[in-house]
Amino acid sequence: MTVLSYLVPFVIALGGLIFFHELGHYLVARACGVKVLRFSIGFGPALWSRRLGRDGTEWVLAAVPLGGYVKMLDEREGAVAPEDLPRAFNRQPVSKRMSIVAAGPAANLLLAIALYVVLYTVGVREPVARIDPPAESLAARVGLLSGDRVLAVDGRAVASLPQLRWEVLAAAMRRNEVALEVERAGERLVFSLPLAGVVVDHGNDDVMVQLGLVPWRPPLEPVVGSVAPGSPAERAGIVPGMRVRAIEGKEIADWRELVEIVRAHPGETLRFTLEYDGVVAEREVFAEPTDDGQGGTIGRIGVAVRPPSDETFLVSVRYPPIQAAGMALRQTWEVSTMTLRLFGRMLLGEASLKNLSGPLTIADYAGQTARMGLEHYLRFVALVSISLGVLNLLPVPILDGGHLLYYSLEAVRGRPLSERAMEIGQQIGLALLLTLMAIALFNDVSRIWSSVSG
Repeated sequence: MTVLSYLVPFVIALGGLIFFHELGHYLVARACGVKVLRFSIGFGPALWSRRLGRDGTEWVLAAVPLGGYVKMLDEREGAVAPEDLPRAFNRQPVSKRMSIVAAGPAANLLLAIALYVVLYTVGVREPVARIDPPAESLAARVGLLSGDRVLAVDGRAVASLPQLRWEVLAAAMRRNEVALEVERAGERLVFSLPLAGVVVDHGNDDVMVQLGLVPWRPPLEPVVGSVAPGSPAERAGIVPGMRVRAIEGKEIADWRELVEIVRAHPGETLRFTLEYDGVVAEREVFAEPTDDGQGGTIGRIGVAVRPPSDETFLVSVRYPPIQAAGMALRQTWEVSTMTLRLFGRMLLGEASLKNLSGPLTIADYAGQTARMGLEHYLRFVALVSISLGVLNLLPVPILDGGHLLYYSLEAVRGRPLSERAMEIGQQIGLALLLTLMAIALFNDVSRIWSSVSG
């Protein structure tokens, strides 16, 4: 994959989220009668700028797109004409200033809600909530079996694997056990999984893996779905629709067996027994040596499996508009509260700082979800939008939440904090923010290095 396949989805997502955040500040500032001097996406030198509107607000696209700002008329930042004094930010009542500051994070949360409403209304296709617990896993020990379909988690209905994972993750953050209602051979059964020892932490295995709730994989018929142009398979005369009956005389019942055999014989020619339109034929196919990305070599022939058409594997998750809105509100609330819990656990040392992700990881996920399809990409954007909104509401000086803290103290005291106190707070907030950014970037580089070095 090219760098652009990651960079373009990342820039679109981040630029859009920054725009909505700053638009929240801008619109509420205008509604409160405050004069806006500049609306900037990014920092540093301007790549593009225009003055628009009655106030001549300067709209800017800057060189460094990792943030943005709305600059308002303020006596603390320069002289203000007497006729404009009523429109200066610092002259507004504390309630208006708090509303303007809170509008940015609120815009991000509202955007996430809107995206979830669209997704839940249009409908998404997701793998059904069916599991395949490994032997000796916690799930297997309590009696869960391969092929069990999970219907509910702690009484809350689930239909798909992403819903199951979310409910289990939320339960692991709140309580000591989780109850799963499953369907097995037409019966409904309930199993209780203890959560003691389960760690919600990037430095550990996924919660689902820790519990043994491994996704069930449907049987894959050994039928060719596509053939890569110029591949060994194409040269051997293999075409889509052919069923692989045997390789070197070994019968093939599942596509995964085919993959294992081909991968295990790099540089060798394998004898395939194939069936097409009722006619059985044999083909000699060369397993082309290929780097496996971990310093080893595997064989490949350039074919892909025909996707399963069994409707028991995929489920359509879709709701009427009103119910979709309720689901969107619930999803946004739960992601927000879980994000806050995770921040709290990191501060208390109960969760690793490895959970922090920076721009490189976000760009990676942006590229991956964009390739998976629009619905996955929009889910990713909604999740990042919530994270951005929640992060900005943290009571850290320099963030929106820090300003809200200042104004709350002003409302209680009846007068603003001293300039010196706010200056010290800004310095502390900047140092904390830079430290978090450095840790997140270090985590990004460590993850990339681990994936490259195997």
